[in-house]
Amino acid sequence: MSDLPSLVADIGGTNTRVALADGKTIRPDSIRRFRNADHPGLETILRLYLDEAGVQDCAGTCVAIAGPVRDGVATMTNLDWTIDCPSLSRATGAEVVAILNDLQAQGHALGHIAADKLDCVIEGPMPDHAAKLVVGAGTGFNAAPVHETPWGRIVAASECGHINMPIRTDADLRLARFVETAHGFPGVEDVLAGRGLERLYAFIRSEHGNPGEKSASDIMADLAAGDALAEETGRLYVRLMGSEIGNLALIHLPFGGIYLIGGVARAFQPYLKRFDFAGAFRDKGRFAGFMANFSVQVIEDDYAALTGCAVYLQQGGKG
Repeated sequence: MSDLPSLVADIGGTNTRVALADGKTIRPDSIRRFRNADHPGLETILRLYLDEAGVQDCAGTCVAIAGPVRDGVATMTNLDWTIDCPSLSRATGAEVVAILNDLQAQGHALGHIAADKLDCVIEGPMPDHAAKLVVGAGTGFNAAPVHETPWGRIVAASECGHINMPIRTDADLRLARFVETAHGFPGVEDVLAGRGLERLYAFIRSEHGNPGEKSASDIMADLAAGDALAEETGRLYVRLMGSEIGNLALIHLPFGGIYLIGGVARAFQPYLKRFDFAGAFRDKGRFAGFMANFSVQVIEDDYAALTGCAVYLQQGGKG
């Protein structure tokens, strides 16, 4: 079985990436992307992938999913799928199977990402032995603390995208009341996920007495073109993002560094310094100076979660 590849997958709200791994190393030419809406569930995708790859057996299977995992059962936050270990075994024939939250997988990938795939946003000390934090902003928003212990790495799951959004100003309070109409609660995802960017734009339009909506992709295109409303939206997004990640830094004390992932985080990468992400991150009153203890980097490796799944399996993780 040791000569067989492992199968790893990263299941997001929109797409699923699947690949084969030899130990901790992903086979680059094996990576495939599937659109979730085209398939009834993950089992179908994994069977299709293995059939097309001509693979009959796997050493193990580990998947990362965008949602909570409890007692070996994963429920997607932004997709109507439920995934469990028996279904992974049926789909792949693997006896060793594991399910991770997607941020947990990213956490296990730290230390296995090439240096040229990391872009520094805020410089700071990064001791290897210290706690770290992975923050994802994409279809959803979430974070996972990474702790190095004498018995190995522990990456804790969370659902912090569903806590209350940061409120610093009177305008933020108006924003909270504006976005809470979607779910009855102004959550972090309602302002910092992809749909959150759309709500910020709609809020700014309403504040200007000119109601209107646009898709996140159109807002980003307008921002690149220098549109004033899109720039105001971008500045608000970066301030709220910096404030919330600063909150998480104080909660988890990731002296080993903070790592940003996800499509929205990557889209805003060119604007983080321009819109003073660091200033919002450090806006913590008498603890403003303390915030200099934390570095922030953007992970530019689109397949880091796949690597994290492979590392988890190779280190004996299961369940």
